[in-house]
Amino acid sequence: MTGAGEVRCALLRGGTSKGAYFLAQDLPADRADRDDLLLRVMGSPDPRQIDGLGGAHPLTSKVAVVSGSDDPEADVDYLFLQVAVDRPEVTDRQNCGNILAGVGPFAVERGLVAPGDEETTVRIRMRNTGELAVARFPTPGGRVDYMGTAEISGVPGTAAPVVIEFPPGTGPLLPTGRVRDVVAGTEVTCVDNGMPVVLIPAAALGVTGYETPKDLEEDLGLADRLREIRLAAGKLMGLGDVEGTTIPKLSLLAPPRDGGAVMTRTFIPVRCHTSIGVLGAASVAAGLLVPGGVGEGIADTGGPGDRIRVEHPTGFLDIETRVEAGADGAAPVVRRTAVVRTARKIFDGTVFPRPPAAIPTPAPPLGGNDGSASR
Repeated sequence: MTGAGEVRCALLRGGTSKGAYFLAQDLPADRADRDDLLLRVMGSPDPRQIDGLGGAHPLTSKVAVVSGSDDPEADVDYLFLQVAVDRPEVTDRQNCGNILAGVGPFAVERGLVAPGDEETTVRIRMRNTGELAVARFPTPGGRVDYMGTAEISGVPGTAAPVVIEFPPGTGPLLPTGRVRDVVAGTEVTCVDNGMPVVLIPAAALGVTGYETPKDLEEDLGLADRLREIRLAAGKLMGLGDVEGTTIPKLSLLAPPRDGGAVMTRTFIPVRCHTSIGVLGAASVAAGLLVPGGVGEGIADTGGPGDRIRVEHPTGFLDIETRVEAGADGAAPVVRRTAVVRTARKIFDGTVFPRPPAAIPTPAPPLGGNDGSASR
């Protein structure tokens, strides 16, 4: 903390999301105090987040908490926190691969990692799951360079590339142990390659998968079906009661329209993503490569090399992934996952949170000092 009512903070766009980045030491150690502070920083709960940094959407109401790591395999620790827009809620039950794109540059900016002369590699432990990621980005002359020619869908202009490699996870790709499950009367494939995701053929829910996010969100019948599927799938995937969480994500699948492997519409959990999250896309891509999954007959995964282009409402996201059959008929295993993202520093300085809620002062009695009623 930099002072009473002041917190050191940087606002970065990471991939197709935007968030507030903090050093762990600059936030309260007590979780309840920390969450209360972050709600006030972001301006929640308020559908406009008019009194804070949030942008009135889950994609722009995110937080990264970064610190040095005690893990010999990592340089820094990254805790992702999703701050609800219209509810007083802060959750750490998921990762965010888009905000992850800004963690390496932020770590260099804050002096947690020494930069290289041309580029820097930062090993990141994602505290939400314990998984690791390695980010590589340009640092000419020992300074983070956000300028470049890399372009990603959903973000105007270009920026320097941030290449993120995800080592193979330790958990199963198919959390239910099956390639297909029937959930709430709908055939699905449940996958987890860094993000729990339920793959659903769009046609199975009576939609094309090409609708706008707004149109899908306004379909109340669809919302009821999705909620039913998500709650049931969460239990099957070992996630327990997911009523108050944003996982698992639900991704509707449709044949590609623009030369990719598949068209997607992803829900988080009821808002339809205007693009798709990095880790969500990594799970979609891996799920499409599992023989017998619901993506068969929908997706076109016959492109060259390991690249899977996942189409979404505002463009596409390329995931490089390789899935191999397990030994002796065991479940399939992900051997490689990588993605190119970009990040940009928007501001670095001090944020002034909304003051804590004032304790109401008891109203004086009506009338005069004798307590008689005023007329």
